[in-house]
Formats: sequence, structure tokens, C-alpha cells
Amino acid sequence: MANTSNFRQAIAEAQGKKLVGPNVIANALPFVGGGLLLTAVGSFAGLNIISTNPGIFMTTFWVALIAQLALFFIASSVLANDNNQVALPLLATYSLITGYTLSGLLFVTLRTPGVGITGIGFAALGCGVTFIAARQIGSNLSDSDGIALTQTIRIGIIALLIAVFGQLILSFFGVFTPTWLEIGISGLGVFLFAGAAVVDFYILPRTYRDDQPIPAALSMYLTYINLFIFILRLMNVLSRN
Repeated sequence: MANTSNFRQAIAEAQGKKLVGPNVIANALPFVGGGLLLTAVGSFAGLNIISTNPGIFMTTFWVALIAQLALFFIASSVLANDNNQVALPLLATYSLITGYTLSGLLFVTLRTPGVGITGIGFAALGCGVTFIAARQIGSNLSDSDGIALTQTIRIGIIALLIAVFGQLILSFFGVFTPTWLEIGISGLGVFLFAGAAVVDFYILPRTYRDDQPIPAALSMYLTYINLFIFILRLMNVLSRN
């Protein structure tokens, strides 16, 4: 989402501005779909390594995760500077790496009683339903409501990223999040990225022109892949109680 990369700039540019790209989201959807397809390819590769050579998976997972974090900040810069030429290979690379890091969560999900492949399908359906609802709500937001929602989601996602980063650091040292806190973090992630989907439909047409679909696609991809991840995390932890 645009506010992930440069909230203040996006807010300033969007406030009081008419649509500069009324069709940019429609133009971006094929690229979003391509990114999700590459994510599936990366996930399949990761699941295959877990099954055939699990000993090397964790090492490659941490390498991929570091690369993913680095690319996230690069993506933020690309979104802030509207760089179309860099955005497409970045979207493709980020999608593949995200799929690989996602394979660990998918593996756990597939082995979790009561979730499994059905849960993965439910998470994907949840993202689809969110898209439909977000389109209706976000496209009809007033400027005051759109700016207020964007600022709220911005603050929430910053706090969420800090919490998730803390989880990763602690897990590296063998310290894992209590169940109640994991439920809270996962539930908050679902709520925030559902809100981010609404924000996308307000911000993107006011930030990108119709001929800038790739940065818009990268923004939307970040929103929906994170929504998918937090839905899976929430279902997994709830199924263990």
C-alpha cells in the first residue's frame, strides 16, 4: 500500500486532490496477480526443500528473510519515487522470496489440525472478500475520512512491524511469544491490513497515474500478502487452543 512507503508524502499529495489515475488499480491488477503467482512458485519451492532436505531450509530461510526485509525498504523507496522501471523486477523478486519465506508458515498450517489446506483456502477467500469490500468503501471515502484512516493505519502498521520484528529476534534466541500475545498480534495484523486495503483504494488513484500500474501493483501486493499471512497466523494459533 502507498502509505507503507511514505505515508506523509502520500497524505500530503492526496489531500484535496482529484483522481490522477482513475484506472490505475484496474491496470495494476494483472501485475498483482502475476506477483501472487510467483509467490506460489516460491512457496512450492520452499515446501519441496522442507520435504526433501529440511536440514538446509532454516539456513536458507534466514537468508531469504534478510533479503526480503532489505527488499521491503527498497520497495518503500521505489514507491516513494514512482520508479516504474525498477518496480517490475523488484515486484517479481520480492514475490518469489516472499513465497519462499511463506513456505514455513504454509508447512505449519498444513500440519495443524483443523486448519490445513482448507485454512489456506479460507485465508485466500478472506483476501478476496476484503478486496471487494475495500473497493466499495475506499472508493467512496471523503478526503477527511480518507486522510484520518490513512494516518491511523500508518501508526498501527509501524507498531505492528516493531512487534513482529521483536518476535523474530526473540525466536532466534529460542524465546517464543505467549499464545495470548500471538493472538493479539495476529488479530491486529488482520485488522490493520484490511484497513490498508481500504486505504489503497483512496490513496492509489490520487498518487499514481494510469500509466504507473507497477508501483501501484507493488503497493497492493504488500497489502494482500500481509493480510493473507496474518489470517493464517491467527487461524493457526486459535486452532491450538
